[in-house]
Amino acid sequence: MADVNETITGLLSELRRGTIVIGVLSQLSEPRYGYSLVPLLEEKGIAVDPGTLYPLLRRLEKQGLLESTWDTNESRPRKYYLLSPFGKKVYEGLFQEWRKLVANMEGILTDLGGGEQHGSN
Repeated sequence: MADVNETITGLLSELRRGTIVIGVLSQLSEPRYGYSLVPLLEEKGIAVDPGTLYPLLRRLEKQGLLESTWDTNESRPRKYYLLSPFGKKVYEGLFQEWRKLVANMEGILTDLGGGEQHGSN
């Protein structure tokens, strides 16, 4: 039989994977370099590994959701990312869908119909 904590960890990893995209997009209304997103998201409760973040940023840029520019004025060049106009529209749509999803899940987990409550067996 599978270990409960191990199973929860695996399932949480799947849930988080789906939320990282909207979390990253939510932080790019102003230009930010890639690594700056790691502590920023972490302080907001979203842990993201740089090994996950950088491929995601490249993919979002390739999809046209992000624009990037290089800042070579520092001793170490940095690539800054910003939502593109298309990315802003996509983010707004995702945000609205996220709100609906959260509300629906709250309804399911709360189960106001008098059935089994969240966390009880």
